[in-house]
Amino acid sequence: MEIVTIIGLTAAACTTVATLPQIIKSWRTRRTGDISLPFMVVLTVGLCLWLAYGIILCELPLIAGNSVGLALTLCLIVLKLRYG
Repeated sequence: MEIVTIIGLTAAACTTVATLPQIIKSWRTRRTGDISLPFMVVLTVGLCLWLAYGIILCELPLIAGNSVGLALTLCLIVLKLRYG
């Protein structure tokens, strides 16, 4: 594996894992009042575009990171809509 791919996968892992503490906290407390829904929607659109870009370029770090990031962000949006 090339160093560029390793750097990309590491960056993808870091940015993807960043949402986990918020998801866990929201799940446990059942409170999401401080989370901005417009921010989450814009982030979701951005992740979709990055994913499409990664697919077009056939770049594993972009595809993997943004796929997982999109799933986690959608999970947080569901929690926000459910617990408001």
